Amino acid sequence: MQRSKNDVWVGLFVLVGVFAVLFLALQSANLLTLSFQKTYAVTAKFDNIGGLKPKAAVKSAGVVVGRVDQIVFDDKSFQAKVTLALESRYTFPQDSSLKILTSGLLGDQYLGIEAGALDKSLAAGDVISSTQSAVVLENLISQFLYSKAATPTAPDAGLPGRTQ
Repeated sequence: MQRSKNDVWVGLFVLVGVFAVLFLALQSANLLTLSFQKTYAVTAKFDNIGGLKPKAAVKSAGVVVGRVDQIVFDDKSFQAKVTLALESRYTFPQDSSLKILTSGLLGDQYLGIEAGALDKSLAAGDVISSTQSAVVLENLISQFLYSKAATPTAPDAGLPGRTQ
């Protein structure tokens, strides 16, 4: 009888451990968010969202104030339409701006919201018009290489031991 009682406790402990590891894995992969705060939805359009994904964090001053709810392609403006779910306890002025930022050098992308100066706050259904798209590393490299190829090379006139 004592052995079966211990087996039940060990099995229960292992089951709790498996659920804890699963919870941590989903939480770190940003696939599970447990927030019971009321939210309001606002939208924004971006020319390029890079690797931004649904459930990505929306941060202001480093604090998570909401999540990306949905990303769709608007075939009329040819832009990505991003719907945000901001927590109701945080209010931002209507002239606030959004940037797509990256956590670290090669980390996940998230939205950074910078507060504006207007007195009127964002409400459900509002559109944030001031947005800055993601920085695409490949575009930066190609611009750098193109600018280097377009500039003419200077002669070695100023080097010592060279004659003109």
